Amino acid sequence: MSLLTVSELKKAVEPGAYFLLGSVSRFLAARNVKAYLIGGMVRDLLLERHTADIDIAADADALEIATQFAEAIGGTYVLLDAVNRIGRVVPPETAETKGGGEIDFSALRGTIGEDLSRRDFTIDAMAIDLAEITFVKGKSIISFPEIIDPFSGQRDIRNRLLRQVSESSFPDDPARLIRAVRLAAELGFTIDGETENAIRRHACLVSGVAGERVREELLKMLALPGAGKSVGYLNELGLLTALIPGLAQGRGVDQPKIHVWDVLEHSLQTVRAVDFILRQNAWDYADEKVLASVPWSPKLEQHFKQEVSHGSTRSALLKLAALLHDIAKPQTKAIDATGRARFLGHAGEGAEIVTDIMQRLRFSAREIKLVELLVRHHLRPTQMSAEGLPTHRAIYRYFRDTEDAGIDILFLSLADHLATRGKTLDRAEWQKHTRMVAYLIEQRFAEESVVVPPKLIDGNDLIKLFGLSPGPRIGAILESVREAQAGGEIKTREEALARAKAMITSPTSENNQDR
Repeated sequence: MSLLTVSELKKAVEPGAYFLLGSVSRFLAARNVKAYLIGGMVRDLLLERHTADIDIAADADALEIATQFAEAIGGTYVLLDAVNRIGRVVPPETAETKGGGEIDFSALRGTIGEDLSRRDFTIDAMAIDLAEITFVKGKSIISFPEIIDPFSGQRDIRNRLLRQVSESSFPDDPARLIRAVRLAAELGFTIDGETENAIRRHACLVSGVAGERVREELLKMLALPGAGKSVGYLNELGLLTALIPGLAQGRGVDQPKIHVWDVLEHSLQTVRAVDFILRQNAWDYADEKVLASVPWSPKLEQHFKQEVSHGSTRSALLKLAALLHDIAKPQTKAIDATGRARFLGHAGEGAEIVTDIMQRLRFSAREIKLVELLVRHHLRPTQMSAEGLPTHRAIYRYFRDTEDAGIDILFLSLADHLATRGKTLDRAEWQKHTRMVAYLIEQRFAEESVVVPPKLIDGNDLIKLFGLSPGPRIGAILESVREAQAGGEIKTREEALARAKAMITSPTSENNQDR
């Protein structure tokens, strides 16, 4: 028997989780449904980690229960796994549920002991009888009795060890292969040797995991500080290239002498370099002096914390883009007349490949668009200015073309630079690169008129004043005017109209076709 005191419980459970767990308990008791609190919350209580997500094993149809509970609390039901019949409830955002996480319902398979024997890892194969937890309205959880622990999960917690429950753990649910790496990183645990060998044996099974579940595990992993090491571990275990086969083609593909690694290792190191420049982890190939010249501020920190879609942030998607940015290099490799390897068009082709990969893994349209822009334009920052800082016109074009990914691309270019040179980094070239990035970010934040010039004229002006018909020519004229604004050539409405008139009346104009 293991007991947690009230004070220990309150340190570990988020306030919203108190409310939601009580709601689940009352909902199931009213329907005479036997259920258990299992998995992550029990584990996190023992670790005294702040916990919010709730896993419930119910002696009933879990999908039906999840649907009914979502309706009862005004939440959202999500079918998480049709094969294993796991349903998720995303609670509404209220004052009572604030800080509470999602609730996953699964069907109890046999007795609780039999059910736990089918779980993934010993530290998750523990349970508490939900009916035995005592609640007091308005005062959250008071106490609960023993923890059901048939596989010595508490011992493995003390030893900080991640161990599979049985030999069938991974074949039964191959998503656990990815989860093992993610959970070990999240908890700071070591994967048991036999469990690691089992992962290697069953790595090929991961290709059959539903895209939604792969996305969820990858995003959780990429959100962690030091995610680059976890991605590298996925590769060592044979999981990474089973998940994204296109990456395997980069293994052994040599690059120009400026590169110290082949394409695949360069991509892995780029993820680690992103961790480094986002101040999330150290990197073996650079020091604090290298990091000091990378622009950073509370505003940038908040930028990378922004949620893109449910479960994803800009920083996590930046790491995904770092992993995938050179995925088209193997197929675009050519040797020029000097014997140098070239990868012409790899950014554009890579953007198309990345879109396909992310669609297969069920990323949202917004997530796909951001990563597609990052991959497509990852070379753009270093192409902006051969000498000195870029002009206002160049800055305008850059942020216009990269849309809302402009800052993210700048950081990807820095990580790409570091992962190209490794220990051979030329400090002078690095300072030049970081100075340019800092300048672009300063312009983006401080001089909005450079990035988004105020509108001086619009399409209606061109139609009314110059007799143009609606069509693409109007857009081209307006874009030319805005670019001239950004470059400081035009400042007033009169100057904008004069520029438009000059374009329309030019001998090369297609004006006659527009009338």
